Amino acid sequence: MQREPVKPFRSRDWFADPERSDMTALYLERFMNYGITANELRSGRPIIGIAQTGSDLSPCNRIHVDLARRTREGIRDAGGIPMEFPTHPIFENCRRPTAALDRNLAYLGLVEILYGYPIDAVVITTGCDKTTPSGIMAASTVDIPAIVLSGGPMLDGWHEGELVGSGTVIWRSRRKLAAGEIDEEEFLRRATDSAPSAGHCNTMGTASTMNAVAEALGLSLPGCAAIPAPYRERGQIAYETGRRIVDMAYEDLRPSKILTREAFLNAIRTITVIGGSSNAQPHLMAMARHAGVELHPSDWTEHGYDLPLLADVQPAGRFLGERFHRAGGVPAILCELADGGVLDSDCLTVTGRSIGENIEGRQSRDREVIRAFAEPLKEKAGFLAFSGNLFDFAIMKTSVISEEFRNRYLSHPGKEGVFEGRAIVFDGSDDYHHRINDPALEIDENCILVIRGAGPIGWPGSAEVVNMQPPDALIQRGIAWLPTLGDGRQSGTSDSPSILNASPESAVGGGLAWLHTGDVIRIDLNTGRCDVLVDEAEIARRKGGPAPAFPSSNTPWEELYREKTGQLEDGAVLEMAVKYRGIAAKTPRHNH
Repeated sequence: MQREPVKPFRSRDWFADPERSDMTALYLERFMNYGITANELRSGRPIIGIAQTGSDLSPCNRIHVDLARRTREGIRDAGGIPMEFPTHPIFENCRRPTAALDRNLAYLGLVEILYGYPIDAVVITTGCDKTTPSGIMAASTVDIPAIVLSGGPMLDGWHEGELVGSGTVIWRSRRKLAAGEIDEEEFLRRATDSAPSAGHCNTMGTASTMNAVAEALGLSLPGCAAIPAPYRERGQIAYETGRRIVDMAYEDLRPSKILTREAFLNAIRTITVIGGSSNAQPHLMAMARHAGVELHPSDWTEHGYDLPLLADVQPAGRFLGERFHRAGGVPAILCELADGGVLDSDCLTVTGRSIGENIEGRQSRDREVIRAFAEPLKEKAGFLAFSGNLFDFAIMKTSVISEEFRNRYLSHPGKEGVFEGRAIVFDGSDDYHHRINDPALEIDENCILVIRGAGPIGWPGSAEVVNMQPPDALIQRGIAWLPTLGDGRQSGTSDSPSILNASPESAVGGGLAWLHTGDVIRIDLNTGRCDVLVDEAEIARRKGGPAPAFPSSNTPWEELYREKTGQLEDGAVLEMAVKYRGIAAKTPRHNH
């Protein structure tokens, strides 16, 4: 029996326009050359796009090359017509100068495809960090029915009987190498052992965080985010995702009906309790802005900081993605938020039901990995937003503050949560690597490492370089962390409690531009203040000097990115793009 959509499918304007049979013939003709029939395309069934992010250049997403078959089968069985197409590749580990350049570029490409081609609904395939926000940003701009299918994390990594998590093992092994505990060959073995299978990072880095965010926002089927890539359930949920997107096309269930402010606040809460990546801040802000939802920097503190850490997953905890999935994954986390009275359970999701209905009976099966809300790993484990005379906004992930770090810097009697340190300023990561072990800097445990020139404009793209480790001499004395601060980002797999994403960045005149090595910085976690203790007259004098130099653009896209992109505080989006929303409501004009 022929189903009737809530409103006519937009693909009919290409394939079944009774007033322009000449154009219909043009649009149909070339599809015939690979065997699809005109009757299929003119049948009135929805055309479902599969935004393919998997390729040899994107190993974290390569599982989608295989998953697409199951997705297509689900679409076909539900009565849709699948059309798979490639997207711009994104690979966090390998893209130079940074994969942050690619999020906005992939967004642009996907918008043009979804708007300009006869696609009625889309499956957004995700995995590596920026594939998730770029896809969701594009879905909001176009506003056709969209569902997120993540590729899932790798299996747990093991090295000589020890769990080794992707990314996290790199930062921990760097410290071991500096301390003389391992050699370079052992460093390489530990790193490669952390990646035992297909899939994205098996830690709670940015990839796992952003796919959890997609589920918390209501854009994925329940349980989708955490299923490891090689598990049979991954292929099964790919099939169910294909089936569901067809129903969503008929129901006209679009992102604009799902992505509310309440949904984004649920996402902030989820990020906190899973010990999620600090990269979630600019990505979530970018998605909210493209969705037309108002988020504020203070929302991270007001709605997230006071919540506990519930997921015992690296880098904030001990375990990895496989165990997190078996413990119940994101649905179990959402259950704990609901039990704690902090989940907005009425938010609509891609299932057509509320998020509260989706998670009924999905409590954790492993209380060692996912703790009860009343029995957390840590209290008040969220993100703190900072401001001060060095920047208007920066953020700190507090769930990775170790007891050692807290005792050294945050526990002085009468000054709990407050510390001061002498700034050691580096101009980019090359400068840091060249000089961090220079004895002339006299770096000790009372110093704060600062990196500038690492933001969206200065790098360009914003680089994951703020998680700087101490000089080798300090590490060999047992000091694994120093306070760090910067206008760039840091890896979501890092266990460094940095203040990062500082905005405005030094390249556009932010306070780090005039900061000098030797200045004393005061950081107050109680008030969210970060200030350099330099008098106003001296600050005014320094502001009159030249800004630190940064590299020139090397490609046309780098130049265009720098021209159009804003600061991390505001999501580092293409500022001219946020005004475009719901563009699929108007069909593009004919091409001949």
